[in-house]
Amino acid sequence: MAEGVDTPTAILAHAAAALREHPFDDISYRTLGDAVGVSERTVYRHFPTRSHLLEGLAGWIEATEFPFPPFVTMGQFQDAARARFHAFDASPAFAFVCARAATISPTGEAEPTFFTRALVAMLATNHPSLNERDLRRVAAALRYFASAPFWARMRTGFDMSAAEMEDVFDHTVAQVLGDRWRASETEMGASRRDGR
Repeated sequence: MAEGVDTPTAILAHAAAALREHPFDDISYRTLGDAVGVSERTVYRHFPTRSHLLEGLAGWIEATEFPFPPFVTMGQFQDAARARFHAFDASPAFAFVCARAATISPTGEAEPTFFTRALVAMLATNHPSLNERDLRRVAAALRYFASAPFWARMRTGFDMSAAEMEDVFDHTVAQVLGDRWRASETEMGASRRDGR
């Protein structure tokens, strides 16, 4: 095992590397232990079930392969989501693992992710007229439509490319935010014209 890398991170890194050649279900705990230089039992201690491993691997992939760049405006959020669709297209095995992990029950304490908190903060700042209930609804919709499960559904169910998904995503943003979106688009257009 490499110096300075903790065992769970090394296990996840080797699992991600194995995904380039094998489906997730074909990656064994024994193989991961051998690759990292620990026993199979050690792998089980860190990831007691396949669900734990899948959830951990998806989190590691999201952080290393598909990080969501910082955003403070709806336009920046949309640009980041569009770029993510193209990243998913470039690494579909990783994207499908993230999508699959999102469909299982959480194995640990379910706490809002950094991405969710950033999305809620951006909406609260840019659309202060949203009440708490609507803020959560809009954030949930936007989060889903910028996610690996949405990408996977569009890819497998409708054979869409990233470019086609961008259109669906943009239309969804307009529908979810309604008049608020049109107002922010007008402001963004004015900012672009003024060179801000």
